[in-house]
Amino acid sequence: MLDAAALSRLLGGDIAAVAAPGVTDASSRFRLAGVIASGGGQGVALVSVDGKPAKPYRVGSFLEDGWMLQSVEPRSVALAPDASAPVRMRLELPARAR
Repeated sequence: MLDAAALSRLLGGDIAAVAAPGVTDASSRFRLAGVIASGGGQGVALVSVDGKPAKPYRVGSFLEDGWMLQSVEPRSVALAPDASAPVRMRLELPARAR
């Protein structure tokens, strides 16, 4: 098993910057429940934050903690800190049941 704190010290990092065990990353906080894509990356997404009921967000809206809904595709959305920043996270709808 890799010791993150030891690796951080070896590489000259700050031990305080290493995430503590049990801390969730941002991608686990958001769940895509639905999309209405209107072309050109525009539309609305239903996103659940921290297990709360999903709410609708338009492209350009902030979900929480500096995460903006940057674009909407037919089965996915892109999140970023702002409209001109590179995509930091992509959420996809669950696979369709057959």
